[in-house]
Amino acid sequence: MSALTPDTVDETIIPGSVYLVDVQEKTSLAHANGSDSTIVLNPTPSNDTNDPLNWSRPRKLMHFSCLIIYTSAIGIATASLYSILQPISNDTGIPLSTLNAGTGYMFLFLGWGGLINQPIALTFGKRGVYLISLVGSIGMCMWVPYVTTNGQWIASKIIQGFFCNPVESLCEVSVGDVFFAHERGTFIGIYTLFLFGSNFFAPLISGFIYDGQGWHWVMYWSAIINVGALAILYFCLEESNYNRDTVEATVIEEEKIKYMDDNSEGRLNHLVGVPTSFVKRLAIFNRRYQSNKMFLRMMYRPLMLLQFPIVAGFQYGSCLVWYNVMNATASLILSSPPYNFPAYAVGLSYIAPMVGITLGCMYSGWVGDKYAIHHARRTRGWREPEHRLWLMLVSCVLCPASLVLWGVGAAHGVRWIGLVFGMGMIACSTGIGSALSLGLALDAYKDLSGDVMMSVILVRNTLSFAIGYGITPWLHMGYQNTFVSAAFVGLAITMTFLIVVKWGKSWRKASAKRYWRFVADGPTH
Repeated sequence: MSALTPDTVDETIIPGSVYLVDVQEKTSLAHANGSDSTIVLNPTPSNDTNDPLNWSRPRKLMHFSCLIIYTSAIGIATASLYSILQPISNDTGIPLSTLNAGTGYMFLFLGWGGLINQPIALTFGKRGVYLISLVGSIGMCMWVPYVTTNGQWIASKIIQGFFCNPVESLCEVSVGDVFFAHERGTFIGIYTLFLFGSNFFAPLISGFIYDGQGWHWVMYWSAIINVGALAILYFCLEESNYNRDTVEATVIEEEKIKYMDDNSEGRLNHLVGVPTSFVKRLAIFNRRYQSNKMFLRMMYRPLMLLQFPIVAGFQYGSCLVWYNVMNATASLILSSPPYNFPAYAVGLSYIAPMVGITLGCMYSGWVGDKYAIHHARRTRGWREPEHRLWLMLVSCVLCPASLVLWGVGAAHGVRWIGLVFGMGMIACSTGIGSALSLGLALDAYKDLSGDVMMSVILVRNTLSFAIGYGITPWLHMGYQNTFVSAAFVGLAITMTFLIVVKWGKSWRKASAKRYWRFVADGPTH
């Protein structure tokens, strides 16, 4: 397989602009089959039988199912204490402000820990990193019940964040490994659903566990769930790293295409190579994909990529800020007068966010893919990453309205159903903004997806750390003032998508030469 070099990469191609729909049926690129054979497969799959893009549909869905199981298990382990923070504070004597600060540190290392975990995954293999992550998560779940001091709590959250980092920055890259551009949005949406959905489901069940067995068993059950996930992933999760010699952006040739599908017999009959055996697939790390020099470079390259217009990280981070604000205040508000919810009822209130995040992710994922294809037909077949962002208009209403309903409603003691509805609206807005932000970053700079996702997560989780550390002092303003100000800030940040829609392509065009030099230096997709 030939390597990408500065001589083989066309630096005039705009990153992220791909020919998605063959409206004139004149390209020689591989096409999808089925209901819409005009869709062009991006990136173009190789003829290697072990190329993840060539995997059969069931094999791809098995791989994605493993990612969802991993995401759910880690999400439960990191979020199961949200609805019982007040009882934990009463039992251990650790102040609620310290418990929330610990959550902030966890989110900080869920981001910055990737500067070590991500290079390991891209150099030695993602499969091993996922398995080690689960082992570390199990260890932290078993330690937390024995925490008795502020320092121990902070330390446990930092280590947990480091080990669980792949759930934030690696799963998106794994989705891009096996799915094409026209379908990635749907699977990123489903991933986002389980990423946040597990965070909403965990507090729901932890309230019942706390009432029946105490808060220590909340963490023991989290450990048991992670053990189950570890067993499933060991036998079912395949390695999806693949050194590709093509880039996603392509130049269109003016000739009649030969129709081929990602699962069609025509292309599968021309695949070469020997399929990896099941026994070899069980290896923790099966081979090396990058050199030592590249491994070290990937530890700091995400910081260098912040020079690109990574607006997605800021937008994604703001979505998570409001999600964290809700989690940090849910137990405090609902367990206090006039609501006086017991722990199990606080947990049950998270049903609303689960419904909200489901609707939001379906809208931004599946609907987003359909909208991107529809929009591409109107632009002579070309898809720009910014096309999907028009779906953010819904969040311009949901984000401020949900924050006002939640915070101002709590300040005035509205009926509990109003607060629960507000929780669902916050979750729906979070799902829309998060999935669209991830899709934007992955579509715009797919050929450096590993590094770009790290850059996005660094921005996102640094914002999360700041809000997790400062939420308690912020609440001293009172619920009404805090959430009215939050609503205006949320609206202003959400509306920045209009700036990206207007100038996003010109920003990508201006960064093209620098981007393609990074790609030639060492692709990490």
